[in-house]
Amino acid sequence: MKNLKISTRQVTLVDQVEEKLLDFFQNNDLHPGDSIPKEQELAVALGVARSVLREALSRLRMLGLIETRPRRGMILCEPSILGSMKKVINPRILGEETLCNILGFRVALEMGICGLIFQNLTQKHLDELEDIVTRGVVFENNEYTPVSEYEFHAKLYEITGNKSIMEFQEIIHPVSNFVKNKFKDFIEPVNKELAQQGRVVTHKDLLDYLKKRDRDGFRKAMESHFIPYNRLFTSIINGSQEIEPNS
Repeated sequence: MKNLKISTRQVTLVDQVEEKLLDFFQNNDLHPGDSIPKEQELAVALGVARSVLREALSRLRMLGLIETRPRRGMILCEPSILGSMKKVINPRILGEETLCNILGFRVALEMGICGLIFQNLTQKHLDELEDIVTRGVVFENNEYTPVSEYEFHAKLYEITGNKSIMEFQEIIHPVSNFVKNKFKDFIEPVNKELAQQGRVVTHKDLLDYLKKRDRDGFRKAMESHFIPYNRLFTSIINGSQEIEPNS
């Protein structure tokens, strides 16, 4: 551990310690489950006070990179890729454009996983989706209860078999609900317009495309399903004055 000495660059001491620790893990080919040297050894090798080291270690714990176990001390862990994102995404403290960018990422992701859904789709998945649609509660203008909305889209994420995609759904769900409530006065007229034009796409419609194994039809239906969100994104990013969000 002779090469852990910090530099005099214009960054905080804790930042430098954190970076050096990450370099140490990589250079020593440490893997999840491997032990990490004790605090005193690390502090001496880095040439810093233990209080500084502990703050850097605390950051790594928050990221899920290290944890302390009885009789083993500190060990390296495999962090949740989206763990940090979970901690900071609070829709009440995010700006409108940021909220829309996050929700826009959800829309892009759901469009992108269409092929994976069809690749993994089984009759069991269809039966589970059928149950969700049957139990779902739909208000007028194609508005679903938060539970119904979550269950249907969470099942689509689950069908992909990708754990990171499933975890993202858990993170984005409260953002989706917050945006729908905040901009209800904008989204409702769009849904009414779509209903008058016969262009509303329900969860049942999406399920029917899945049953028919119609991948192109499903993708186009998903595009229509997200029209209210996409119009909202465009309006906010362009600074439209038409939006009057609920307080």
